[in-house]
Amino acid sequence: MSKKNVANLSCTDCSVYNCKTRDREFPGFCLTTKDNGEHEIAKDIEEIKQHLKGDDQDAVIARASAQVEGLFYGKLTRVEEIMEFANRIGAKSIGIATCAGLIEEAKIFAEILEAKGFKYYSAICKVGSVDKTEIGILEEHKIRPGTHESMCNPILQARILNYHNTDLNVIVGLCVGHDSLFIKYSEAPVTTLVTKDRVTGHNPVSALYTAHSYYKRLLAEKK
Repeated sequence: MSKKNVANLSCTDCSVYNCKTRDREFPGFCLTTKDNGEHEIAKDIEEIKQHLKGDDQDAVIARASAQVEGLFYGKLTRVEEIMEFANRIGAKSIGIATCAGLIEEAKIFAEILEAKGFKYYSAICKVGSVDKTEIGILEEHKIRPGTHESMCNPILQARILNYHNTDLNVIVGLCVGHDSLFIKYSEAPVTTLVTKDRVTGHNPVSALYTAHSYYKRLLAEKK
């Protein structure tokens, strides 16, 4: 923090968080009050507020998200929150973009959706069965060199779910970067049920909790 120019300070440099409750003083560099209303951010705040008062998809999603948070805070699992959110935005058909390594978990999620009256359609990451070398990946960069190793195909996953006109798509453990492509090409809104982390049993925040102990290598400065 001490090395940063004031102009480059942002939310992770703050310890006040007055933006949440407005019961304290905003720090001088706060993005909410940037340059006392003369900065573009001030215009963005007002523009977005007006936009989300409307009736388009963004506004419906914003209000549904806030309702789920406020009404069910600490009461529902994420699986249940997703279904509650889906109901509130009128989503009837749920797309499941799943990692092959979490296909069993995706099957359970599909079973839950069906039990609650949702339609669903799923697409596994290896769909298309294109070998990694066909897009320029070196053989030695495979997990198991010398064998057929299908690339993950998040763009195809998105297109398949687009073809089926899903109302909401749910990510179940797509790889870092593959999730980015899926979100980019999905026509339906996207939320995440599982974030993949093979080392921590899909609990990536544990690396942050232990960054000062077991995973202190994360804080070692780059040489």
